[in-house]
Amino acid sequence: MQLIRGLHNIRPEHQRCVATIGNFDGVHVGHRTILEALKQRAFELDAKVCVITFEPQPREYFLAGAAPARLSSLREKLALLSENYVDQVLCLPFNDRLRGLDADAFVHQTLVEGLDIRYLIVGDDFRYGCDRKGDFNHLELMGDQYDFEVCDTRTVLMQQGRVSSTRIREALTGNRLQEAEQMLGRPFTMMGRVVKGQQLGRTLGFPTANIRVCRQRLPIQGVFAVRTLVDGHCYHGVANIGVRPTVAGSSPLLEVHMLDFKGDLYGQTLSVEFVGKIRDEQKFESLEALRAAIANDIDTARKVFLTNSGE
Repeated sequence: MQLIRGLHNIRPEHQRCVATIGNFDGVHVGHRTILEALKQRAFELDAKVCVITFEPQPREYFLAGAAPARLSSLREKLALLSENYVDQVLCLPFNDRLRGLDADAFVHQTLVEGLDIRYLIVGDDFRYGCDRKGDFNHLELMGDQYDFEVCDTRTVLMQQGRVSSTRIREALTGNRLQEAEQMLGRPFTMMGRVVKGQQLGRTLGFPTANIRVCRQRLPIQGVFAVRTLVDGHCYHGVANIGVRPTVAGSSPLLEVHMLDFKGDLYGQTLSVEFVGKIRDEQKFESLEALRAAIANDIDTARKVFLTNSGE
């Protein structure tokens, strides 16, 4: 899969495509229904499958730190899209220039001259252009003018509700991990590169792999039983995601202690699947109390994996 950063990087080999536009946060089962439809239409038209997305996400641009927590970082999103039939991603910087572009100009510059689009799938509530004046009807008119087809998305329902990134965030916040997993089509996962930390876990007897969290806000917080994927191997473990109040932490960090693992993970990229919540993050009065809590967390995690079938 190719990543195209900005309109100025579009090349002739990126043109003639079928596309969709959106945040695709989490790349959940609803998103994958769209990607399946694009794949089929791409085959019929002998075209490429393209996802058009934005960085930062529009709500992050307008709401800054008050924007909803991301389900997936850009890196995670790209990895998921690559697994789901996507040939290329056009990532547009959401800035003052893009915000000020009117609807006609957005379609002409991005879809027509940029990508030579043949088929577009968007939600019937999709808005774009300066002051969000562009809508589905406008896209259909532009499609008639420039000879591309416009189709609306099919709603995917689950448990009598529409599958959406918002619903998944609510499930994660409510510690309903299985509900989130059903809508995602996989366990909720975070990935990142292991960096050097304070090495406090090693001092306490529980070495951890520290992963910086590339998000303005966390979609999930606390202590969890997790599976960690390293070089194709899966290890059970315990993870704390939060700000580590016992040691006066401030920046969000994902710390993973992998059970029965020995080795150097610095610089490696880990994928961490959240299986079940053990407890909320809390501040302990001493490092001894923290050590005792971690030991108890590990015992709890082992019980979680023993009760899960196939573990």
